[in-house]
Amino acid sequence: MKPIPFDFYARPAEVVGPDLIGCRLVKRQADGSLFWGVIVETEAYSQDEPACHGYRRRSPQNETLFGPPGRFYVYVSYGIHHCVNVVTDRDNWANGVLLRAVALPDEPERAAAGPGLLARRFGLDRHHDTLALTGENDVWLAAWPASLARPTLVTTTRIGISKGEDLPLRWYLQNSRSVSRRAKGDRMPARIDAWSPSAQEGR
Repeated sequence: MKPIPFDFYARPAEVVGPDLIGCRLVKRQADGSLFWGVIVETEAYSQDEPACHGYRRRSPQNETLFGPPGRFYVYVSYGIHHCVNVVTDRDNWANGVLLRAVALPDEPERAAAGPGLLARRFGLDRHHDTLALTGENDVWLAAWPASLARPTLVTTTRIGISKGEDLPLRWYLQNSRSVSRRAKGDRMPARIDAWSPSAQEGR
């Protein structure tokens, strides 16, 4: 459960996004135990495309997205649910990866299959905005287990947006049943593979 170092995040979102698949979102609870899940779906956003929050202007609401990388950017979507993003690339350039879905050990496979469900299950909200992810706090991202081969990903378009929807900037773990929405024609897998949280426990 060692935190991913800063240099990992200091790259463009479209590079970090697929590399986050298979990594773990980890939260240290009040009793000292670790609550975690495998990241199975991400989306990338960059200042040079219209779906990004920083596309038009910099504001107090989106300031975190402009860097430095390696921090959470958490916003409220439609005034209803929180969305958790990882800030990437460099200072003064809005760039980040939305964590869309996480697979949790010993819980229903769709308990965190969507940004709002993910944030709610991990108890993440605007109070976690700007929080560093590199080990200084009680929430961080950990690398995929070295004992496992890299997972097979599906690259497809983003969802839930009205601009830039044709860009292939969403990735998900093909064999996961915890993805929020599969690409057209991609069937739900019937089996549990090595990247399921249960298979990773104890590694």
